[in-house]
Amino acid sequence: MAGSSHGHTPAAWTGVIISFIGFCIAGLFMVAANTLGFWAGVAVAILGGVVGLAMKMAGLGMPKESEEMAAARARAAQAQITA
Repeated sequence: MAGSSHGHTPAAWTGVIISFIGFCIAGLFMVAANTLGFWAGVAVAILGGVVGLAMKMAGLGMPKESEEMAAARARAAQAQITA
């Protein structure tokens, strides 16, 4: 996977960081037995996904792969298997 740039975009990093913070908030308030704080953390985690998707739609994510590039990638993978 080192040859691909899977997930190395501003949209991916931002979405994951916000979601991680939301999971931390939810975990903290779950241990503290605070229902409202737990659901606020869940909301922040969901917000991370929404922000990441919005940033991807704004052009900060991975560009769509062309048919030609997908075919070349499949040929290269097949060549590695048979070699």
